[in-house]
Amino acid sequence: MARILVVDDDTMVRMTIRASLLRAGHEVLEAGDGFEAAGVLAKAEVDLVVSDIIMPEVDGIGLLLKLRKQFPLLRVIVISGGGRAQNVDFLRMAQTLGADQVLAKPFTPEQLQKAVQAVLDAPRADADDTAPGAS
Repeated sequence: MARILVVDDDTMVRMTIRASLLRAGHEVLEAGDGFEAAGVLAKAEVDLVVSDIIMPEVDGIGLLLKLRKQFPLLRVIVISGGGRAQNVDFLRMAQTLGADQVLAKPFTPEQLQKAVQAVLDAPRADADDTAPGAS
């Protein structure tokens, strides 16, 4: 069981993702945007972040950049449904910036669970392999 932070400004999407992850036995925390996610991460340790890209305040790309700087070993799945052409561009950008996995909306609960399990099962970089001061 992992503790997973789901970040999406769409309440229905968050509820759907939450339900899928709970069924898989995970603990789920939620945030409505990257700013709110930073607040959650300041108070709780998580094993994985599942974040949308297009959100108000701090978007998913901004959040990904912050996570890679502050928590380089934290695993991140980026999701987006931002229009067909834009969606691919956003997801490609997220991969380039260090997302562990990307998913295009809409996706099935099974696709989400498979992506989550793949990221959680992937070998993790050793803390010694990161910059000094990394956590």
